[in-house]
Amino acid sequence: MSILDTPARGSFRFLGLLGRTLLSFLLSVPAGEIQSAHRPESFRGSPLIELESLIERLNPAKIFERDAPPHVDLGCGDGSFLCALARRTPEKNFLGIERLLGRVRTATRKAARIGNVRLLRVESSYAVRYLLPRRSVETFYLLFPDPWPKRRHWLRRIVTLDLLKAISQALIQGGILIIATDNLNYFEKVKEIARANLDFAIVDPASVDLPLSRFARIFQQQGAAIHWLELRKVSPLR
Repeated sequence: MSILDTPARGSFRFLGLLGRTLLSFLLSVPAGEIQSAHRPESFRGSPLIELESLIERLNPAKIFERDAPPHVDLGCGDGSFLCALARRTPEKNFLGIERLLGRVRTATRKAARIGNVRLLRVESSYAVRYLLPRRSVETFYLLFPDPWPKRRHWLRRIVTLDLLKAISQALIQGGILIIATDNLNYFEKVKEIARANLDFAIVDPASVDLPLSRFARIFQQQGAAIHWLELRKVSPLR
């Protein structure tokens, strides 16, 4: 009989499955895709970041090979907005965070020849809370997050007091968070949450001079109103 008898083999298989399930939960990706959750073979040499740990903070200076506070696009989608903004301001560093594999692949292709863009495949809220260093980010962009309009789905909305607290901790003093949505009810709720966080001051974005994201183009073509909110960190350094 093998050193590992049948019950032992079953235990090891269970532990392996548990580990993959836990990693899947943290990354919000199916367990069957865990092997591609860091850096798939097709992405070698690309701007996609390979996570060495799910609990250690990232080192932006090492990732971008220069010392400049990054701008972070939460839920960067296909990378259209991220890449356009990076081309416009090459002196800045841009990090796109997206959990969906198909979108990450598209964004990676678009960013392949843009030296100041990096991509990370992980759940945005997890990255903000556990992977981004404190007082490291100059600007966050949260453009057209899913509004989950049905009341029973509101718990799935990404903007919460906890997320704003984590974003505040990741921002440098005076750093900003820019939010856009086409859903007026969600916009009002986000403002309500923002007012309850004393780390931020609400700034009226009189004019928004940013590249159009994929969803912004769609809503613009539909004639839908886009609501913008800018929050500036005003709390003392911690």
